[in-house]
Amino acid sequence: MSDTPVSLPAVPAPAADWMLVPTLRGRFIVLEALTEAHAEALNAGADADTVAMLARGGPEAATAQAWAEYITRLNALPNRINWAVLLGGQAVGRISYSEVKSSDRWMEIGTMLLPGARGGVVNPESKLLLMGRAFEELGANRVHFKVDARNARSLAAMRKLGAVEEGTLRQYQVRPDGFARDSVMFSVLRNEWAAVKVSLEARLEAAAAP
Repeated sequence: MSDTPVSLPAVPAPAADWMLVPTLRGRFIVLEALTEAHAEALNAGADADTVAMLARGGPEAATAQAWAEYITRLNALPNRINWAVLLGGQAVGRISYSEVKSSDRWMEIGTMLLPGARGGVVNPESKLLLMGRAFEELGANRVHFKVDARNARSLAAMRKLGAVEEGTLRQYQVRPDGFARDSVMFSVLRNEWAAVKVSLEARLEAAAAP
């Protein structure tokens, strides 16, 4: 765990930098730009629960082709950038800045992990990498997360993260199946990042321990 003070930029990075998709490397995982080339691995590792509560829905069928089409749709959405999460060189999920608003210095993070990648190093390190980029490189003031109110596992993960629960946006997002979901909003602010980072690093160490 690092005890180095968090260094935050005094001014935000240029707006164009907020929409870049650099490769980010951690101790255990790599985040690289999500492309259709990741579709086969994601399809192979997914189950119905993987995409059941995604705000944008998921692939239309459990095939590599449907996953490729889903990835194409995600990458075409405005103000959104997507990374594949790689563990041992294999795609085990995706994580996104699902909304980016550089003018107001915030972004939303959305995560989808395959069942085999949950409960270990992948989730805490992917959050460390993307939140670290947001606050320490881009100069964000805020990172937020919206969670389906029915998703008990994701709600527990957000509370474990140390994000502040701000309330529920009722019937805020209509999924492709027509269901109007309630979305629970969580956020981490610039001055809260140092404490959240320490907590994530501790979780990563615990997950990595033999």
